[in-house]
Amino acid sequence: LQLNTFIENSFRMVAGTQSNDTVVKDIISVIQASDLGWTLKRAVQDELSKSFVNVKDIKRLVPVFMKESGWDIKVRNIVFMYLMTHIPAPHPITPPETLKEPMSFIRNAQARWEKRILKSINTMCTEKNIPLARMRTIREQADFTQKWKDMTFSDENMGDIRPVYAPKDFMEVLTSLSSPNYTAKIYDYSDVNERSGTSVWGLIQVRLHLNTTQQLRVLFSNLSTHHFQTGADDIEGPNPEWQRLGVKTVQLGYTPTAQRYLQQGCYPTQRGDIWLLALGVNLSPLSYQYYNQLRASVFKYELLVDRLFLQDVRLTAGNHEAYFVFEDLVVQILLCFSRDTQFLDHFKSTSASPPHAYTRNNMGETDQTVVYPPNGIIPFHGFSLFIAPMCFIWSDPVILYNVFKALYTRFFFRLHSLSSHPQGILSLCQQFETMLQTHQPQLFYHLREMGSHPLKHAFNWIMHAFAGYLETSQLLLLWDRVIGYGTLEILPVLAVAVFAFRRNNLMEVTTPSEAEAVLQDVSSLKVIPLLQYCLYARILHPV
Repeated sequence: LQLNTFIENSFRMVAGTQSNDTVVKDIISVIQASDLGWTLKRAVQDELSKSFVNVKDIKRLVPVFMKESGWDIKVRNIVFMYLMTHIPAPHPITPPETLKEPMSFIRNAQARWEKRILKSINTMCTEKNIPLARMRTIREQADFTQKWKDMTFSDENMGDIRPVYAPKDFMEVLTSLSSPNYTAKIYDYSDVNERSGTSVWGLIQVRLHLNTTQQLRVLFSNLSTHHFQTGADDIEGPNPEWQRLGVKTVQLGYTPTAQRYLQQGCYPTQRGDIWLLALGVNLSPLSYQYYNQLRASVFKYELLVDRLFLQDVRLTAGNHEAYFVFEDLVVQILLCFSRDTQFLDHFKSTSASPPHAYTRNNMGETDQTVVYPPNGIIPFHGFSLFIAPMCFIWSDPVILYNVFKALYTRFFFRLHSLSSHPQGILSLCQQFETMLQTHQPQLFYHLREMGSHPLKHAFNWIMHAFAGYLETSQLLLLWDRVIGYGTLEILPVLAVAVFAFRRNNLMEVTTPSEAEAVLQDVSSLKVIPLLQYCLYARILHPV
């Protein structure tokens, strides 16, 4: 009881005006159900079971113990992360379907897209005569266990396995969307509004609320040239003062402080600790136990998506000059990922729904279905690139897995589902088009008239969060800012910056293939100077 009282007080301290009795009860239940809550309870029980503790002093001793042992900071971190991801309670009469996505035409489009994916999965099963899932034989389980750390072993012919869908397929769905409540009109240049954009030029025909360039400058104000930036102001070597501040940030152990620190980036030697803190990843013995349970499930059962993941790694991360050495580790993480039912929770905050499959001998009975795969996520071509860059930070698969889980459930899932959310792929693409045609209209018009629409080049960058395109150190500097600012809106800003930076070359091309050649390799670019150039230089003023 005293522990719950302390959690409630911590919540009200962090939440301020956002606190109410219902939310307080919710956060208490979240903490009690977490690994950290179990460890906290044991720690408090051990402290209070000491012989010198008087029952009458428990009310006073619990807060003292929490503060002296550092548990007060950990509880506040959980409260902070809860507030960052918490969906406010809806109005009682709000239809359930609108909680996931308020726009009905986007919900319908997402449902059609999911049916298309399921049809592809079923067709693959029929044509290749491969079951969705099967139990491995005892011999297969033993062989698989022995070869777990060498996941390039598969003797099966994977050449005829193709990705269920690629970014190009998803972009076609996005560009085919149109709102029944919006009619496209041709605007004069003087009538261009940065919030609504010009629907005639852009491929994205859905009008969503966007931040203006000025609002983005305010949002990313700590990216300005007035502040020190790792990746821009440390060309001659690391900044000792910034490194010392990073050490103090880790020692403090407070999540908001770590996120603020990442807004200006961090050095590779400190990135592991600061990312764990900023993402609210708490590792305990239960974390390792849970990972081992997922691994045991991989040993026991074979899923069709296992082949999809193996093929994706071979075609993307395993075929990348920087990531091929991590091929085994990436496969291990992805196979465990496919079995993790905890990922189903993120479907509460997205228009997507997990696919279902009929159980054996119950075809057609709707009450005899299960989520397939267990995590509810069908991989697309290039999915493994979300994991590969982080292998440069951690070699421990449990740490790597939990960080990927935090990144995916907070950010990456929005990059492959239809949504009107400000960080959804639809909004990010519209943000890119609106910024580019507002501030670089001549370039936008030139590429469009040539048949090489800018979004066709930028879509892969955005959907993969630039993974596989930027040099790894630059990519991690970009992801520092994604975590630090808590938003994916920095991705279209960088995409616009690339086009603006290569404007002179693009204005000289006359064919789509020439434009593709100019934009094909961005691995040599420096992320932070480009972002500063895009947000704060005069190049973004309308011409």
